[in-house]
Parts: sequence; structure tokens; C-alpha cells
Amino acid sequence: MNAQNIENKPKVRKETKNKIRVDFERAPLKERLKAKFLSLYFLKRVIWYIFRLILLIGIAYIVLFPFFSKIAGSFMGPDDFVDVTVRLIPKNFSVDMYKAIWTENHYLEAFGNTLLLSASTALIQTFICCFVAYGLAKFKFKGNGLVFLAVIFSLTIPHQTLQLSLFMKFLDFDILGIVQFLNGGGIELFGNTFLEGVVDIIPDTEEWTKVFQDGYGMTLTNTYWPLIIMSLCGLAFKNGLYIFMLRQFFRGVPDELEESAYIDGSGVMHTFFTIILPLSVPMMITVFLFAFSWQWTDDFYTGLFFTTNTETILMPDIIDVPASLSKDYAGQNLYYAAIRNTCGLMLIAPLIVMYLFCQKYLVQGIERSGLTAD
Repeated sequence: MNAQNIENKPKVRKETKNKIRVDFERAPLKERLKAKFLSLYFLKRVIWYIFRLILLIGIAYIVLFPFFSKIAGSFMGPDDFVDVTVRLIPKNFSVDMYKAIWTENHYLEAFGNTLLLSASTALIQTFICCFVAYGLAKFKFKGNGLVFLAVIFSLTIPHQTLQLSLFMKFLDFDILGIVQFLNGGGIELFGNTFLEGVVDIIPDTEEWTKVFQDGYGMTLTNTYWPLIIMSLCGLAFKNGLYIFMLRQFFRGVPDELEESAYIDGSGVMHTFFTIILPLSVPMMITVFLFAFSWQWTDDFYTGLFFTTNTETILMPDIIDVPASLSKDYAGQNLYYAAIRNTCGLMLIAPLIVMYLFCQKYLVQGIERSGLTAD
């Protein structure tokens, strides 16, 4: 009976809707305004709009207020931190903090060193993770699941767990024990002139001579090499996350593209470089931005491999109170905190500029990463 009633219920045809619209437009203005703005539907829309507006303003205030307060504090003079009437607008406007950090904390030198380190490691990580992720996504081999499980497991290991072993490995770096083998009998095995021949072809430096003559490994601390080697091996900071993101993206690439390339005589590597990589440019830019940003602000690995007596200054090293701004007075703690906050603002300023130019690619890469897919 219910189904029959539904079938017999008159339907509103398109012509009827058009007639209703025409009649509404021909009605007096007062009647149209009353029907449009004094309806329950309009009231619900207004309430929902006001609720969303208040919610977004509250969230924006919570997120942005700390940045506004730090930016305002960076332009305050020392007297403003003991003046209870000063909140966000400084009375004694000053740029002494920026000048002192720029000159005394060697901002330009730290910027150049960190740019070289972050760009090189980010590029290496991007391409290495592409190779690993493509193999895990497109090739079926024994142990594929175990390798991927190891990649995910690397994300759960605390960095402090590997801190001592990593430092000792690069403090006395010896690939596969080659130096120990040569000095433990390998030289006699290959001949007495082997050591002299090796020393002749290596650079004439005290470090290389020490490696082959004294039997010690190379000391790679206080150099970029530990971070570069870890990036080449796919074990650098957050590499497991990058491999996971790229694997999910490559799994979404149709297999027909590769199969058609194989039919045309293209090899695996040629297909990867000419077809797969051009398709994954937004995703690669996303991974590069993540790797660059995390390396730019990293103080764990740089603090581990760059000891305090090194002359290499990186961006985390600029977070310090310049000597010219050191003073003893009632607001000393607040003043020093504002100086360190200003250092942090100058540290992340290049990342903000980079994001403004690359945000389109970042959004596209996250959309195509398939992080919610299987």
C-alpha cells in the first residue's frame, strides 16, 4: 500500500518549478524579502555561519597569537619588559635584536652552511626514497612485506636509542672493516708494496695517511659526511615516512603505463626515469620540502655529529644571546627569552618564504600521496 501511495503521489515537474520561480520573481519586493529572510531555513544558515566564524576566529587566535607576541617582543627595548603597561605594542621600538643576531651570531654563515647541508641531504633522500618506494610498490619479490615492515619499524625507533652507536661508527668510520683487514694481514696477503701503492694514489693529507698506516678508521665527525652517508643509505631522519608516502603514490600509478613501455622495448630504469618520475614531480617536491625543513631545524643529528669545538655554524647554533645584549636588570629573563624567540623567528623565516612559493606543489603532493589508501 505504501509503495502504491508513493507511486500515485504527484511529482513536481520541471515546468512547475520554473512556474514557481517566475511567480516568485513577479511577487512584490516586500513579499520576496519576507519569504527569503524570515524563513526557518535562512535562520539555520545564519546560525551555522556565525558558529563557524566564531570557531575559526578562536582557532586562529590560539594558533597565531604566540607568533604575534613573539614578533612584537622582537621589536621591544629592554625597558618594555619591565613596563606593565606594554603588551603587544612596544613603547621603545628597536631592531637591536635583529642587528646583534645578524652580526654576532653569524647568521649569514649559518644560513649558507645549513642551506648547503639541507639541500644536499634533501635531494639525496628524495631520489633514494623514490628508488626504494618504487621497488616496494611495483615489484613482487620474496621478503617484500618484511622490507616494508622494517621501513615502518624504523619510524618507531627513538633516535636516542641509536645515538651512541651512530656517533662511534662515524667517529672511527671503517667500511666493512677494510682498514682493519689491511693492517691485520691483508697487506702481506697482497704484497709488501701494497700499502705504498695505496698511499701514493690517495690524497696527501694527514687524515688519509693515518687511516692506512695507523689502522684507524676515518673520523667523519664535524663534517657533512655522516648525514650524507645516512641519506644515501635511506636511513636518514624520517626516511621511513618518505618511503611510505612514495610507495602509496606509486601503487596508485596504473600498471598499464609500465606494461606499454615494456612492450615498446623500454627497460625498467628507462621507464622509471622517463615515465614514472615525471608523473611523481609534485610528490617528490613534497618529500623534498619535508626533508629540507626537518634538516633545516634539526638539532639532534647536527648536535651529535658536530661537536662544540667545530667551526661549522648551523642555523640551530644561532639561538643564543649575543654578547652586546647581555645585561643584568629586573627583566633579564623576559628579555633573554625574547632574544631567543627572535632567533627562532629568523631561523624559520626562510622556511616560510619557501612554503609561500611551493605551497601549491605541497598540497598536490599530499593529495596524491594516497595516505588514506590501502
